[in-house]
Amino acid sequence: MEVDKKFNNISIFNFNESWVNVEFNDPSSKNALSENMINELNNFLDQIEGSDKIRGISFKGSNGMFCSGANLKEINEIFEVSDPKAKAYDISTSIGKLLKRIQSLPQVTIMVVEGAAMAGGFGIMCAGDISIVHSKAKFSLTETMIGLTPAQISPYVIKKAGFANAKKLMITAERFTGAEAKEYKLADYLFNSTDELNEIEKKLKKQILHCAPKAIIETKKILDIAFERINQDFIDYASRNFVDQIVDGEGREGILSFVEKREPNWKK
Repeated sequence: MEVDKKFNNISIFNFNESWVNVEFNDPSSKNALSENMINELNNFLDQIEGSDKIRGISFKGSNGMFCSGANLKEINEIFEVSDPKAKAYDISTSIGKLLKRIQSLPQVTIMVVEGAAMAGGFGIMCAGDISIVHSKAKFSLTETMIGLTPAQISPYVIKKAGFANAKKLMITAERFTGAEAKEYKLADYLFNSTDELNEIEKKLKKQILHCAPKAIIETKKILDIAFERINQDFIDYASRNFVDQIVDGEGREGILSFVEKREPNWKK
């Protein structure tokens, strides 16, 4: 299968007939979900989503970092355009649609998390099918710390961790490790070394490739319906909620404090 593998913010490696590895690769922003990265991910998924040969996709991060979430510097720039609310809505919607797309991919998706998965990066991990996490990886739903809500990612976190765990993590912005993520049911497998990771991936891929491909696709469709497929109404609501927080709420102060490397004015 011929695909375009030349991108700026993602890397495609170890591509073969049955499996592909996608790596978030923007070290300058700690692999944040920039507009360019989201566009490149969608571009690549456009090319492989309908393939009847590619059975699985592994998502990883470069330089020992999975994904730091939405690109806050880009979000801060919405106030430089003529219609900040429209721009904020577009940013949130693009993330919501990417999460829904990853959740609904016909291929099996494995999330390999090293370093940190924060906020939207946390959501990306939860949107996948299986998560393999370094025991010392770092996690947090940091949105409420900067005056935002984990709107678009909330259904995926609830799906993965369960309602009670998800609620606790969302309203406290608790920081926790990969080992603790296993206790929260967010990590399916833990590893401490490259050899351990390779062995886990090898076993998983072998087991998945032993299963009938169309049966897996249909099973994922059934599970998607059981999950109450995320529809445009929810993505729209989450986007409007994001706009309210960033333009008229506490989000502007929170993001400014991040950009200016200071504490937000509400922090005690």
